[in-house]
Amino acid sequence: MTQLRTGITTGTCAAAAAHAAACMLCGLPVPEEVVVALPRGGQLEVSIRRAESTPDGAVATVCKDAGDDPDVTDGMDVVVEVAWSAAEESTFHAGDGVGTVTKPGLQIPPGQPAINPVPRRMILEAIREVTDRPVRVTVSIPGGCEVAQATFNPRLGIVDGLSVLGTTGIVRPYCARAMKAAIRTALDVASACEVAAPVLVPGNIGASAATSLFSLSEEQVIEAGNLWGFVLDEVARRSFPAVMLVGHPGKLAKLIRGDRDTHSSRSGRAVDLVTEIAAGVVSSSFEPTETVEGIFAALSSDDGQRLGEELASRIEDAVVQRIGAEPAVSVVLVDMAGNRLGSSGDLMPWQ
Repeated sequence: MTQLRTGITTGTCAAAAAHAAACMLCGLPVPEEVVVALPRGGQLEVSIRRAESTPDGAVATVCKDAGDDPDVTDGMDVVVEVAWSAAEESTFHAGDGVGTVTKPGLQIPPGQPAINPVPRRMILEAIREVTDRPVRVTVSIPGGCEVAQATFNPRLGIVDGLSVLGTTGIVRPYCARAMKAAIRTALDVASACEVAAPVLVPGNIGASAATSLFSLSEEQVIEAGNLWGFVLDEVARRSFPAVMLVGHPGKLAKLIRGDRDTHSSRSGRAVDLVTEIAAGVVSSSFEPTETVEGIFAALSSDDGQRLGEELASRIEDAVVQRIGAEPAVSVVLVDMAGNRLGSSGDLMPWQ
């Protein structure tokens, strides 16, 4: 099997660009490649795309290479401008495409640019290799504002752009780990914002339906993707009084048989399970179909509701069996258009 290629984090890109910009600011030769010290030891050579003077200081650019990881920032420019500062310490600022934190619960307090602690340390260390004088550091990722809409940032309260991330300096193409970190962060933000009853959804269909059917705050909705075993365990470790699952039965019905990961390559087909359950619940017959959506489309309104309620009840039971009696569990199932198919549990916390 071909080994996947690693990449570099936005934090590593920013550190290399900051070093190059600091060299130009100090009138030193700008290297074609900057050696960046990694947080957990070791070094990495990073190519500088360009460096130039600005009216206030100097700026340098590094192109993000995420390796074989499907990172939304792959191929984007990370631009760092460095200028002398009259402050006692160096300061960080969000440029074009870098977000600003607006909610508590993250590693960076509200009002600060979304540049995480490890990248900040890497950037400052890279600059200190050139000068000890305080500087104003502005990090930009052109196009980041648009790309950020496909990330967790808007829901986490990071506005107007991407985050500068990285704890190791290296991007390893293991998507589940990144997803788990994002889920933990989303739950931390929900806790910090005093959310009492989070809503777990598989993705956009569940998220859209949840916000349409209920009055929810932005940080209340947590996308689990396919990692349901993980997200339920994380919820159980926190002190939420109640939790609701909202989504299509094509995903959520898999929880009935105890699937931890609902990805199609790592779990059985939901349509087979739903067909089996439907046979014992509905009064009318229906032709075999390849999708759960097709099953509901073939049923009468009454039978569709009966099946939806039965599935929701079984999903609730499966979740309770996994996480225990607390938090209280509720389930709402919706079709692809976001229409309610069935529900189980007390929905009052979200009304």
